[in-house]
Amino acid sequence: MSGLRKVSVLILSWNGREHLEACLPALAKQQAPGCEYEVVVLDNGSTDGTVEWIRRRHPEVRLISSPINLGFCAGNNRLVAESNGDAVIFLNNDTRPKPEWLGTLVESLAGAPADVAAVSGQIIDWSGERLDFASGVLTFDGHAFQRDFGRPLDEVTVPSAGSELLFACGGNMIVRRTSFLDAGAFDDDYFAYLEDVDLGWRLWSGGERVIFEPGAVVHHRSMATSQHLGNENRGFLFERNAFLTAYKNYEAELWQQLAPAILLTLQHRTQTLMVQNNPGGDLLTINPYAGQIANTGHGPAAASAPTAVTLPPPPLDTTLAQKWRGYGPREFVRRGVRKASRALLPGWLWEEAPTAPQLSDPRTVAQLRALTHLMGQLDTSFARRQQVQARRRRSDREIFERFPLCVVPTYPGDTTLFASTAFESWLPEDLPLERTTLDEIMRTGDQPARR
Repeated sequence: MSGLRKVSVLILSWNGREHLEACLPALAKQQAPGCEYEVVVLDNGSTDGTVEWIRRRHPEVRLISSPINLGFCAGNNRLVAESNGDAVIFLNNDTRPKPEWLGTLVESLAGAPADVAAVSGQIIDWSGERLDFASGVLTFDGHAFQRDFGRPLDEVTVPSAGSELLFACGGNMIVRRTSFLDAGAFDDDYFAYLEDVDLGWRLWSGGERVIFEPGAVVHHRSMATSQHLGNENRGFLFERNAFLTAYKNYEAELWQQLAPAILLTLQHRTQTLMVQNNPGGDLLTINPYAGQIANTGHGPAAASAPTAVTLPPPPLDTTLAQKWRGYGPREFVRRGVRKASRALLPGWLWEEAPTAPQLSDPRTVAQLRALTHLMGQLDTSFARRQQVQARRRRSDREIFERFPLCVVPTYPGDTTLFASTAFESWLPEDLPLERTTLDEIMRTGDQPARR
């Protein structure tokens, strides 16, 4: 095959022996791709006997073993360093490639123009009935989704061969080794999720392109590995990595324009989860100067329009009158009901009302962890941003003319926030933006699929 001397098929596996039992035999049945190729597997700290099984059943596979889980990004970066193909293919361990997959993927890159750095194949579900990945969308704040994920194949139209994509899927893609390394490889700080989106953006801003090959098909057990991380731990990665993707990749002009909206969205999501999902979270909505403290029970209207104020009923004694004025009617009644409940009912029938929010919701914890981690790596992130921007050869304006950014309500409260006039005023008027919903992007009966 012209242009490619050798390709390396790279597979990362963490406790994925059961998946490799389908993946590796499928690779052994691949049609000749027209060039030399190797299969390299990195066992990522597994405890399920993967290493021994591969050595016994698949001696043709080159095996690398790590004593700990390096994560998707660092693990694949090590695989690239250990391989020697002119191009590398990233393949998820929980996939089953069709026999023509390898040859089609190799031919697509070998026959592409020199500025094509990567080719993304098509991913369908295990049964072959629904789409997993053919293209994706990027949101203004760095999140991304798989377009038409979960929809029946006979109801979707996938891009044609050679169509441009903003990013390839990291579970089924081929990329030129030099392009991958020159762009900075996968960002080790990500661990997993959105690393392929980040790479695609960097390839495009560096002057290269990414295209699609619908004939390079693999079946996929969606989330077979990632589900072991837990929802809250994935949520941490989603939020942290989305912000890093936006921060590192936006050119200076757009970052300055979009940063307020991005930061507000991140904070609004965290605050909404804090209020809605945690005991006592509604206490955060209280304005203490609207009847809670400092004798502000009647509010500022009392001074300007005293005749409109309805006075409280005569107090039983001076102490109650002071409490009424100090707490305000709402808090006074709430405290009274709570006190009466404690006096009249057995202890096991009532619960002490929280006097402060009690952090217990895993999703909220994930958001706060993401914020804390971002604050702790400001200098590192800034250095990464400088590296990305130093190799820029194409403007974001040109990129987003091809791939409009999306505004997609995803979290509780997003719909209200995104509909507000103030939020709208923070988005650049001349930037192509697609306002849509998750239901329009993909099938949402299952958990949303994120890159």
